Amino acid sequence: MTGAETARADSFGSGENAFSIDFVNVGNAGNADDSGAGGGIYSSPSGGVGYDYRVSTYEISQDAITKATNLGMTNVTAGAHAGNRPAANISWFEAAAFVNWLNTSQGLQAAYNLTFSGTWSLTVWGESDRATTGVDSGTNPYRHKNAFYVLPSEDEWYKAAFHQNTGVNANYWDYATGSNSTPTAVASGTTAGTVVFDGQPNPADVDSAGGLSSYGTMGQTGNVFEWIESASPPTDGSRLFLGGKWTSASDELRSSFTNYIEPEAQESDVGFRVVSVVPEPHEYAIMVTGMLGLLIVLRRMRRKAKTA
Repeated sequence: MTGAETARADSFGSGENAFSIDFVNVGNAGNADDSGAGGGIYSSPSGGVGYDYRVSTYEISQDAITKATNLGMTNVTAGAHAGNRPAANISWFEAAAFVNWLNTSQGLQAAYNLTFSGTWSLTVWGESDRATTGVDSGTNPYRHKNAFYVLPSEDEWYKAAFHQNTGVNANYWDYATGSNSTPTAVASGTTAGTVVFDGQPNPADVDSAGGLSSYGTMGQTGNVFEWIESASPPTDGSRLFLGGKWTSASDELRSSFTNYIEPEAQESDVGFRVVSVVPEPHEYAIMVTGMLGLLIVLRRMRRKAKTA
């Protein structure tokens, strides 16, 4: 990609089942991994991303899951929380299936090669279908190269949460509030420097889950943990989940925190957010060229019809 997509809300569904997902841009392509250069005391060797992308401003809500189900999405349950609170009790497979639905409902390529026969299973993509996004180098066996909506890789998630957004550098914050100071615990709200954690009674609405990261995301720490596309370790079937929850102590909010569980797990404190990437450059160019060619053919047909 040569530049960040324009920040906007992407719309899905129609009528009473219409919903939107707000996105923010994550630029500064080519930044390095976190090496502890941001003035804080915590870090992980993550966050280097060689392309611009968008990440959902908020965690995906239960309302979005309910409406997508009403529109035909199947085998995705969630339901730990209601309305505009985060979708949880949702497995990694179900989060990936929701992302697939976002793509296919728009006529786009599914991101993940999933099948459901009573239980979910995942088949990695063949070499020719694998994306080069979501990995440091080489190809990504989980993500299809033509998918537009995906689950965040560890680097994509980490950068949006902790990078200082001051250029192509390795400067990161300790917390996803644009600060190295321990956040202030709140039950809900949007005040800078606040996070929904430290024994709150329940998660907040996704758009009232604390202060923003440097890129403008909300709730990347606290509220609910979030599924990551990447496996950890890479040879294990488990998946990372990051960010802390509404009852977490401050150590689970730090940039140094990582954990993982099996992808079938459904926990009331694990949800997810969505990343948007432009398909591989050569595939994107083919798509655009094909659309232009079709427009030219249609114009010629119209001209012939007028002169006939």
